[in-house]
Amino acid sequence: MLTLLFLVILVALIFEFVNGFHDTANSIATVVATKVLTPIQAVILAAATNLVGALSGTAVAKTISSGLVDTSLVDITSEVLICALTGAIIWNLITWASGMPSSSSHALIGGLCGAALAAGHNNPHVLIWSKTADVWTQSKGLLWKVVIPMVSSPVAGFLLGILIMGLLMAVISGMNSAGGLAARISRPKWINVVFGKAQLLSAGYMGFAHGSNDAQKTMGIIALAIFTANSTGSLDQLPQWAGFLRPDGGEKDIDTWIVLTCAFVMALGTAVGGWRIIKTLGHKMVKLHPINGFAAETSSATILVAAAHFGMPVSTTHSISTAIMGVGFAKNPHSLKLSVIERIVWAWILTIPAAGGIAWIMVSLLPLLR
Repeated sequence: MLTLLFLVILVALIFEFVNGFHDTANSIATVVATKVLTPIQAVILAAATNLVGALSGTAVAKTISSGLVDTSLVDITSEVLICALTGAIIWNLITWASGMPSSSSHALIGGLCGAALAAGHNNPHVLIWSKTADVWTQSKGLLWKVVIPMVSSPVAGFLLGILIMGLLMAVISGMNSAGGLAARISRPKWINVVFGKAQLLSAGYMGFAHGSNDAQKTMGIIALAIFTANSTGSLDQLPQWAGFLRPDGGEKDIDTWIVLTCAFVMALGTAVGGWRIIKTLGHKMVKLHPINGFAAETSSATILVAAAHFGMPVSTTHSISTAIMGVGFAKNPHSLKLSVIERIVWAWILTIPAAGGIAWIMVSLLPLLR
């Protein structure tokens, strides 16, 4: 059992690594595309701010570990979790290979739900659909934590991108009309200089927001594996060197070693292979300048921080992609490349069922492998 638990942790960290070059790339795409930072500088900034964000709370991790699957109705074994993670990893690699910024968050949720359904003999009640004590702080289940945010966060990202970009354009237009020093400062050269500096702050904000949401999802899977092993007595006779596996707090707590390990592995993944996604987000959808990158990052990060506060595992991909779309729309509604956007939307639609289907098949085949 201990071997299987370590295997779950290993596969979870592989998923976090893949998440690093898949989703963290989304968070730094704009600052690289606008040439404010080099890829290496952006990775360093993302790694540092991801770590701070990951340490800022565990609400999302708790949603993944205890808010989506009713563990009283289904036995979430290590094998089931490995299948869930593998389903998410396979789908992430498929979309990464094609350069499509699909959601690692939804791939993980889809994998977990598909694996749980198969383990529970397709009993739909193993999934917590909606459980509400207080809509804003105590709601649980797929409806409140996944479905509603999945629809609302892209819309919010798009609208906030339009709003912030529109406000910035209005301010610049007003400065132009004022004449004198204000008009000189509002020239494109100075605008690029000012927002090139400002984008350092917005990129840091985006990295923090990404860490506060995405880095926590794998933490939740590892915590779920440890909680399950602990509840079955599998951790009662741990060797001394493995004592760190025993939960320090209650069933809802996420140990610090889990937080630090996941944050580090995500940053490592970012350093290795995020540039395919950066190319799609930063260059193919709409041409970006520093002011556009600032508006998009600020919009997306605000959505992510708000969602993390309420324990909603929303997609960094959705929020930054739609924020970029909103910024592009504010500049010129005809500047968006709809063929690229269409491919991205299809990747979003397919992610949960595709990852869930892969995980469901793998769990269904487990009896044949024993």
